[in-house]
Amino acid sequence: MSIRFVCLSSTGALLLLASSVMAAEKPHPPYPHYWMSIATSNQSIPGMSEQMAGMAARFGGRGAAFGPRRELLLQLETPRVVQEPKADHLIPPGQKMGERLPLVTPVQEKTDYRPERGEREKPEQIEKPKVRMLIYWGCGDTVPKGQPRVVDTATMSPAEFGRALAGRSASPQTPPLPRKGWTYADWPNADDRQDIPKDASLLGSHQVKGNYLPDISFALDQKRDFMVPVEFSTMNRTAAGAWQFQWKAIPTASAYFATAMGHNQKTGETIVWSASDVPETGFGLMGYLTNGDVQRFLKDRVIMPASRTNCTIPAGVFGEVEGVMLQFIAYGEELNIVHPPRPKDPKQPWNPQWSVKVRLKSTASSPLMAADGEQEDARRRPAKRSDGDDERQEPSSRPEKPAGGVLDGFKGLLGF
Repeated sequence: MSIRFVCLSSTGALLLLASSVMAAEKPHPPYPHYWMSIATSNQSIPGMSEQMAGMAARFGGRGAAFGPRRELLLQLETPRVVQEPKADHLIPPGQKMGERLPLVTPVQEKTDYRPERGEREKPEQIEKPKVRMLIYWGCGDTVPKGQPRVVDTATMSPAEFGRALAGRSASPQTPPLPRKGWTYADWPNADDRQDIPKDASLLGSHQVKGNYLPDISFALDQKRDFMVPVEFSTMNRTAAGAWQFQWKAIPTASAYFATAMGHNQKTGETIVWSASDVPETGFGLMGYLTNGDVQRFLKDRVIMPASRTNCTIPAGVFGEVEGVMLQFIAYGEELNIVHPPRPKDPKQPWNPQWSVKVRLKSTASSPLMAADGEQEDARRRPAKRSDGDDERQEPSSRPEKPAGGVLDGFKGLLGF
């Protein structure tokens, strides 16, 4: 009897403990979530001045994307539906965009169209694509042993090809989106999509007010202001064929990453390089990262620390490939606020009223080319004769490069 009593007592204790844990982990009622995605971008060509970028904008339209730009995406979702939703983000004076930005709920267009049975035809059999990629990684003058990694659809199944290309990816992030039973709003929108001034600042107090959510109040400090644009201070090709590039340090960056891609027209191969110290394509690392992701990828030597300001793409990676595009990103320190904060005592009840996430990045893209064409021309130019003769030289076997400077070959990109 005593043994049976002990067993029953132990079972009762376990049940009591389980019920306590379930009660402690009871999900909170849904509450509003507000996201600020803050980005700085800088698309450039080495040697292109602001005046040249302006000319490209006037002549080609697409040129307007050149030069530093500030971008802001505001997204709000709340578990309450009202007939006429209205909300605003009250901004600090330093943002220089008025007193508030309207958060507008997009109109959902309804359709009664339903495809009839048999309406969809069978898709035609798609021919297997032929893709061969060479993947390199790491900063340095020469290509390390064991590179490149070759990925080829001719010898791989689609699943094998996908696994070979798959690199590290950021932790899943689900920003506010339209969904049933919730009210969603965003900026920019159809009512307001004004450009952000170059000298705008987010420093100071922010408030989100509306008729379907509690007031949300928070402040942003220097770390959460628009990040400084990425600027390449040098970009040149060595005599051996390595590409050296250096960038100006970004004060609020927590880490950097770079990747480049080009296509060899002669061999039909696509070449991918990343600045990672370990094998990595970098396809999943060019967006916002959580603070945890940044620390994890720094530890794994995938991304570069904020103290780093230079890198070299090894000689032989791109060889004579032209049209190589360099992509660069600086990660900012994410801010997460939940109101009220979680109590230190886990026994105390906690009912969050709203949350705010602020995430930041600064990106840049630039073709690999010297800031002036002289370095590349010097690399290809035959040396002068040293026999005391005059400065006559043997004619080059290469076709003469047409005049026009660094913008030659990129007229299509600029749109004129």
